[in-house]
Amino acid sequence: MASRRKPDDGFRRVTFALPREEARERAKEFFRRFPKGAYMTEIESWRELGDGRIEFTMRRLPSAD
Repeated sequence: MASRRKPDDGFRRVTFALPREEARERAKEFFRRFPKGAYMTEIESWRELGDGRIEFTMRRLPSAD
């Protein structure tokens, strides 16, 4: 696998790997804590793993200033 560099675009990213229902709740909590309108929060990527867990990356700005 080729090495991957984190983008230097000013966003903070957090990756999770959770069972489907826990993943859904974690994403909702992330949006509550960092509202899209202020932090440009979004689910940057997601995929279902072989064991049924969902791996996803949440992206947001470091502050709402």
